Amino acid sequence: MSTMVMNPTVVALPRLRLTPRGRAVFGTLAAIPLVLLALALGVGAPSADAGAAASLDTFSYVSVAPGQSLWQVAETLAPEADPREVIADIMALNQLASSAVEPGQKLAIPTAYAP
Repeated sequence: MSTMVMNPTVVALPRLRLTPRGRAVFGTLAAIPLVLLALALGVGAPSADAGAAASLDTFSYVSVAPGQSLWQVAETLAPEADPREVIADIMALNQLASSAVEPGQKLAIPTAYAP
């Protein structure tokens, strides 16, 4: 009895080569699930509305009388508070560069000091 051992032969598969067009198609196909996932996550996300918070606040306004300073306005609005803090709040709200005011000028008053 003769035993015959068969040698398996190794078959080399041809190497895959992609053309530039093939790379573009392959890249597009790979990116489609990522884009769909991003869209699905983005659709349910709440949108940011910067104007919503600002529009909810309503302010009272005062007009500066002739000869009146911002210090006097602060003392009139909040006699129990430190006028320097009231002035700083009014200047910040009205975006004033200095505490100089003019007669007839309308100033928005922070809600904490509103009459």
